[in-house]
Amino acid sequence: MFIGHYGVSYAAKRIAPALPLWVLFLAVQLVDVFWAIFVLLGIERVRIVPGITATNPLDLYYMPYTHGLLSALAWGVAAYLVWRFWRRGQGSRAALVLAAAVFSHWVLDFLVHRPDLPLWGDSAKVGLGLWDYPVVAFILEVLLFFGGMILYLRATRPAAGAQGWEMIAFGIAMVAVHTMVFFGAPPTSPAMAAGMALGAYLVLAAIAAWLERRRVPREI
Repeated sequence: MFIGHYGVSYAAKRIAPALPLWVLFLAVQLVDVFWAIFVLLGIERVRIVPGITATNPLDLYYMPYTHGLLSALAWGVAAYLVWRFWRRGQGSRAALVLAAAVFSHWVLDFLVHRPDLPLWGDSAKVGLGLWDYPVVAFILEVLLFFGGMILYLRATRPAAGAQGWEMIAFGIAMVAVHTMVFFGAPPTSPAMAAGMALGAYLVLAAIAAWLERRRVPREI
């Protein structure tokens, strides 16, 4: 899953306004951020196997430290502790929402991955396999993304000097990118797949920070 994760970011921002949107953009992809780093370091491994699913050519055959159920829970706990330490005195609500956003990555991946998500270690792998149903998987991600965005837009308004269409334009661009990821040419190597993913997550977080500065909370 790609853009669907960001729908959780927007929804989480609605629940916990103290969390910066760019932090939430990184949180929902934290598992994949470290997956990309670990692949580049040779700690986790992936193969390019065109046709292994109808939409995703990655054979994610060894990723116990990022995409296991227990490891995803551990990343969520780590995010909770980091936020509580970083923002002392803010209470636990934002930290809990952040932890849930991190763990949501595994939950949404469970829907689309083939059985390559381990429950513990590198064992008992699960996944419902919606990537083998491209139309269903694509629509699901778009609905998740825009559903979360609508929640965010309803809670905010454009800041002075900003335009109301900026967030919508970003959403349309994200769908275009997602279409290329879904139906475009596969990466040529594991390093290319990991590097492109890592770069995309960082760039999108930076764009989220810029977009958030151009919106303010809507008066109730």
